[in-house]
This record gives sequence, C-alpha cells and structure tokens, in this order.
Amino acid sequence: MSAAQRQSVLAPVMVCVLALGLWEAVVRINHIPHYILPAPSLVAQTLWTDLPSLLPSMWFTIKITAGALLLAVVGGVLIAALFATSRRIENAFFPLAIVLQVTPIVAIAPLILIYIESTTVALLICAFIVAFFPILANTVVGLRSADANLRDLFTLYGASPWQRLHLLLVPSALPYFLAGLRIAGGLALIGAVVAEFAAGAAGRETGLASRILEASFRTEIPRMFAALVLVSMVGIGIFLIFDWLARRLLGRWHDTEMNQSSG
Repeated sequence: MSAAQRQSVLAPVMVCVLALGLWEAVVRINHIPHYILPAPSLVAQTLWTDLPSLLPSMWFTIKITAGALLLAVVGGVLIAALFATSRRIENAFFPLAIVLQVTPIVAIAPLILIYIESTTVALLICAFIVAFFPILANTVVGLRSADANLRDLFTLYGASPWQRLHLLLVPSALPYFLAGLRIAGGLALIGAVVAEFAAGAAGRETGLASRILEASFRTEIPRMFAALVLVSMVGIGIFLIFDWLARRLLGRWHDTEMNQSSG
C-alpha cells in the first residue's frame, strides 16, 4: 500500500475516532441519560448484545435493497437504450419518469401498501421507484455522449449495430452508468427504509426500520442507535462495492479514475 493510499484510509478513520471520542466525552461530562443520548460505548455494547436479533432484519433490508437495485438497473438500462434510439419515445415517456422521481416516496408509499397485498413486494416497488431515475437519466446521457467524430468513423467503416453498441456506445456510457449506480445504491436503501417506516410493519420478516420503530416505541434508545449503525454500515458497504467496481472497470482507461488514482 502506497503512502497516498494509507493516507486516504487513515484520514477518515481518524476523523471518525475523534468524532466518537467527542461524543463519548460530551455524554459523560454532562451526564446525559442513555434514553436521551446514549454514549458510543453503550451503543457498541448494545449492538454486540442484540446483534443476533438484528442480523435477520439487516439481511431483510439488504434483500429489499438489492432486489430493487437490480430491477432499477435492468429497467433503467433497457429504457435508456430505447430513449437513446428515439427522441420521440423519450419525449413521450420521460416526463413520467420525472414524475416518479419528484414525487416523495413518503407520499406514495401508503398508496402502494394499500394496493399491493404483499408488504415485501410493496417495499420492493417503493425502493425501485426511488432508485430507478438515476440509472435511467445517467445512462441516457452516457449513451449520447459518444464523440461525434467517432460516430462518423464507425459509419464510414460500415460498423454493424452490434459493433457500434459494444465498441462505442457502451464504453462511452459506462462512466455515467456507474455514477448513477453509486447514487441509486444509496437511494434504494433509503427507499426501503422509508417505505418500511410508512408501512409500520412488525414481525420477524421485517427490516431494520421496524427494529428502529420498535425501539423508539419502547424508549430503547441504545437499541435504536444500534439499528441505525447497521443501516449506515449497509449504506457504506453499498458505496464501497460500487466504488471498487468503478475503479475496476474504469481505472485503466478513463480520465476520472486515472486522475484520482494518480492524485
């Protein structure tokens, strides 16, 4: 590991450690009750104690998030390819995608939960709606970002549609798609959590949002913070996976990743 890589790892770790230490000190010095603001040490202890009961809920949240993200990727890429080939189709249907994007998921989640009998399917739809637009919008821009001179060159040499797609359009769209994927991953998690809050679901087959609601109703604030930590860990994990994927796919040839690695 180079010095720059070590610094990129150590800097955020030190900031987190300092923030947690300050939090711990404020709670202990001011004798703040744990039911108002628990200390990080108590949150860590609660997380260790309650982890067996929280892990199934975390796994449920991960499944909803991953399923919604997969649907968003498939649907977003296919529709983006359709939009990129026809301006008329894009002008006709793109406003519907914008409506889905700008409508707060909190407002439409209760309706979806009423119309869909399965709570799991309803949560999946809510998370999909939130994650869909970044994939669609970024992929459309990427497919249309290919250099005009290269387009003319492919036409001059009589390239087939398949050659044009996988040799020109896909490499041009890949950085945009990966940027949308990073955004959509976090939004899918937010959509899953918010939809479960709106559902107010309870029971074993529920996610971390239900554990947070249960803990707040019982004034078990350390447990609520422990569930929040797991939600944050899932979100961080999603970001790191897609960041690694972007570096893996773009690091050797695209300017953004090459400049970042060289800096």
